Amino acid sequence: MTIRWGIIGPGAIAHNFADGLAQTTHGTLVAIASRDAARRASFGDRYVVPAAARYAAAQDLLADPQIDAVYISTPHPWHAELSIAALRAGKHVLCEKPAGMNAAEVVAVTEVATQEGRFFMEAYMYRCHPQIDRVLKIIADGEIGTPVHIEARFGFNAGFNASSRLYDAALGGGGILDVGGYPVSLARLIAGAAVNAPFANPVSVKGAGILAPTGVDAVAHGLLTFASGFTAEIGVAVSRDMDNRAVITGTKGKIVIDDPWVPGRNAGPSDAWLHITVGNDTRTEAIRDERMLFAFEAEAVSKAIASGALQAPHPAPSHADSIGNNEVLDKWRFELGYQTFAEKPATNRRLAGVVPRGLPAMPMITLPGMTAPISKLIIGCDNRNTLAEGAVVWDAFMEAGGNAFDTGFVYGGGLHEAVLGNWIKARGVEKSAAVIAKGAHTPYCLPGAISAQLDITLERLQLAHAPIYIMHRDNPAVPVGEFIDVLNRLKQAGKIGIFGGSNWTPARIAEANAYAAAKGLEPFRILNNNLSLAVMEQPVWAGCITSNTPETLGALRKGGLVHLSWSSQARGYFLPEALRNRLPADTAPETCFGSPANAERRHRAETLAAEHGLSAHNVATAWVLSQSFPSLALIGPRSPGEIMSTLPGAALTLTPAEVAWLNLESESR
Repeated sequence: MTIRWGIIGPGAIAHNFADGLAQTTHGTLVAIASRDAARRASFGDRYVVPAAARYAAAQDLLADPQIDAVYISTPHPWHAELSIAALRAGKHVLCEKPAGMNAAEVVAVTEVATQEGRFFMEAYMYRCHPQIDRVLKIIADGEIGTPVHIEARFGFNAGFNASSRLYDAALGGGGILDVGGYPVSLARLIAGAAVNAPFANPVSVKGAGILAPTGVDAVAHGLLTFASGFTAEIGVAVSRDMDNRAVITGTKGKIVIDDPWVPGRNAGPSDAWLHITVGNDTRTEAIRDERMLFAFEAEAVSKAIASGALQAPHPAPSHADSIGNNEVLDKWRFELGYQTFAEKPATNRRLAGVVPRGLPAMPMITLPGMTAPISKLIIGCDNRNTLAEGAVVWDAFMEAGGNAFDTGFVYGGGLHEAVLGNWIKARGVEKSAAVIAKGAHTPYCLPGAISAQLDITLERLQLAHAPIYIMHRDNPAVPVGEFIDVLNRLKQAGKIGIFGGSNWTPARIAEANAYAAAKGLEPFRILNNNLSLAVMEQPVWAGCITSNTPETLGALRKGGLVHLSWSSQARGYFLPEALRNRLPADTAPETCFGSPANAERRHRAETLAAEHGLSAHNVATAWVLSQSFPSLALIGPRSPGEIMSTLPGAALTLTPAEVAWLNLESESR
């Protein structure tokens, strides 16, 4: 089977790919797309592309049914956008590095590829060259012992030109985004080989460098440290020549790769030389091949697609490898103080196509004391450190119909409220986003702290009013009336709407509401405890309370309170076993929710899920939302795909009998 390729962005590197494609047995070039008519003509003539397949618009190329796969070689800012568009159009994709302007975009791209069942790879052509296979074989054979360190740099002096792609911030200029992925990916590859894994991610990224007048990095040096003790010195530059060899040091010897990035300088033959030193002996290995460098990548990808694979075989980068690589690039840039336009509030962009068509409708509810409906799924905003990370997820959540956002004064030391506030401002959704603000966490669970913290929260969020306010903890040493009094003053001042308590007991809530009734004041309307199908056996954090007890469920079923659950999915307890252990051991699902009773609940959820064609995770979400009292679920997705995988559960309505059976309150349904 021959894969028919289209190229979007026929620039210099596209010429290299086209030359390589011509040397393959599994691929052929059939179409190109460029807004530049002269470039279309020149490129099309050189590679004998039919005139009818020389498209002025990328969308026209993507609509061509004669094209199987697309190679994207535009400037960086269009990589993620075009990759997603191509995948949604049913095309396989090979995209030049970096695959996105940040790791969050790369996550979104790989999730779309999985949703569409299409091949996707970030184009690191050097990883497909035979010399990388040989280096890994030398390491696997133990010739240099266990790798402990690597030095890898990729620097050249392009000369400063503010309007060039390499220096223009609007085009994602700078060395880290242009070529930083090369030394980072090799370092992570060898760090992985040191522990017999495909790759490893560093636990520490340190960096220093020089920014050009345009704000992009002209020179950048980095130090990476891995959990195994492996270390890496990396460097890139667009304004300085560097020693671009790679030196891998092991416990018994070392490997020097003369030209790790472009053996043969793109054109064939792509010969490479390795120097292996063990003790006092050094030998040189020549790896010779008449083909040009890009032929190996073009053949590997075409062959993988032809075989039905969705990812190329190692050592070509996998989805997880690309995500980890871009996470390091993000951290490296932040060390230098280089923010791309995609990360700045004034220019933050919306990535189109992340949300697929045909999603289940988001369930909505109008809470007592509120006039506008809010989504029954509420997204937690305690895990997004940058606007770029947050925007990809929050844009997808709103596009999927969600409008409720949960944050807290203590999250990220205030960073997470500020990031959410920047996104709200950038999107102009101050009125449509229902923000749940939380404050008064221990040890500041005091009446006097509530007002002061709320003012800071609203400033961070760039809002004048929080529709919902929740006390993050209770302090039984304080008379409950004092809390009711201060919350009513804030409501009367227009700073908050309805309010409630998180990790409060029903008895304490009842006491507060009795006080409010006696004084003619607004009562607590929300109880914000853990409520999940799996009963919390060990508190996730100190002072946490579960509502999945007969006493609390009984109190809620009597009416009068809305329940807003945190950890509504039991921190992934209902996910497949391979996905459950991604959290620290002290707060992992089995640590906090593991018990024979919960194992039976999970078994019942799996049984019901099979009947509905869903996952047990979906059934657990549906259980929270299907209670006889108003019940909302707080979820903590890290990516758009995690939102999409949760929505089927929100669309499933369980019967009262099924709710009781799942929670072991009944033996039949």
